[in-house]
Amino acid sequence: MNNLTAPTEKRQPTDWQGEAMQKRIKKRYAAESRFKALGLGAIILSAGFLAFLLFVMVGNGLRGFTQTELPVEMDFPALTGGVSASQFEGPNAVANLRTLAVRDLVTASIEIQYGNEGTELFSGGAWQTVNSAILSNPEIVEGKVTLSLPVESELDVAYKGDGNPQAEGMVAELGDQLSTGFNSNFLVNSDATDPMQVGIWGALKGSLITMMITLALAFPVGVLAALYLEEYAPKNRYTDMIEVSINNLAAVPSIIFGLLGLAVFLNLFGLPRSAALVGGLTLALMTMPVIVISGRNAVKSVPPSIREAALGIGASPVQVVFHHVLPLALPGILTGTIIGMARALGETAPLLMIGMRAFIATPPSGIADPATVLPVQIFLWSDEVNRGFVEKTSAAIIMLLVFLLTMNAVAIYLRNRFETRW
Repeated sequence: MNNLTAPTEKRQPTDWQGEAMQKRIKKRYAAESRFKALGLGAIILSAGFLAFLLFVMVGNGLRGFTQTELPVEMDFPALTGGVSASQFEGPNAVANLRTLAVRDLVTASIEIQYGNEGTELFSGGAWQTVNSAILSNPEIVEGKVTLSLPVESELDVAYKGDGNPQAEGMVAELGDQLSTGFNSNFLVNSDATDPMQVGIWGALKGSLITMMITLALAFPVGVLAALYLEEYAPKNRYTDMIEVSINNLAAVPSIIFGLLGLAVFLNLFGLPRSAALVGGLTLALMTMPVIVISGRNAVKSVPPSIREAALGIGASPVQVVFHHVLPLALPGILTGTIIGMARALGETAPLLMIGMRAFIATPPSGIADPATVLPVQIFLWSDEVNRGFVEKTSAAIIMLLVFLLTMNAVAIYLRNRFETRW
């Protein structure tokens, strides 16, 4: 019996110039154009939202760095009976200044120039401006001098275009006497009840101390945990359980860590409430899982050939890890650290749970002193009734963004500095 094979149909070559194929090609190009347009539109929309946010924040916040002022003429010889400028020089200058009763001198000068009710035009802390002026130039106490002093909050808001009718009428009455000056108090003062006297330095210093504690605890522990899990830990159900737990901790809401800090650090260990130490410990617990996960991925990305080459030239397992693997994985670890620290810097809920919402009028001088941080300070100011705090809230947001960008810039520089290509 002859084996007959069925004839196979000969495949016709593709007609690339045909009408059907040209339609298919046009559809592909059209789909690609639509995809590009959608991607470009998404980028433009995102950039638009970001630009709108920055425009609103900067537009409102820049006014927080300025203050409305009125000139006050002070005749120091007539008011004090004659004092020497040398009394306010040297180490005893501040103590001698307290005996001068500057507040009373300022009140008397204001009443002479603006009448008995003139003090209502000025901020309650206007005399502190005179204090600073005397300390910076003691010679002014030996003659007459005109100083620009900050006005009260409602008048300041009205002069900037957002006040009530009564304050706007006062602005029109004072006319050209009003002027705008740089609000240096905002950069050097701490929290206060008067929006003309509030400052960001206390919260900024508290944030800096808290972030240093967070980084000092979370980074080394997170990196060592990542190295152990990836390089030394046996692969069994216990390590699998640990890995799953770390992944779950990275997704836990931040307020849970606040409750943990309240229960452990405050109630169990009795650490001081509202201290930067407790805030740093709490944020370190929240940041550590992120560093562990990013650290493990960075260590895993190092090629096995690096380890084999190091072992081949006689390096011990510890030397392989710390002399070869860790330096190559460090850029990836720092990337995860940037993400974790940025999240920690913007957190408010866990810090509220451990009491870091107190009225802090003095910047902290140590890790155990009462402190607050920038996000909490912004939250507190945003809840104030006085409209003078609105622009201060926006100005504080600008300072928070500057602090965040500075911290990220340093971390990115370090990441690029240690980056090694192979």
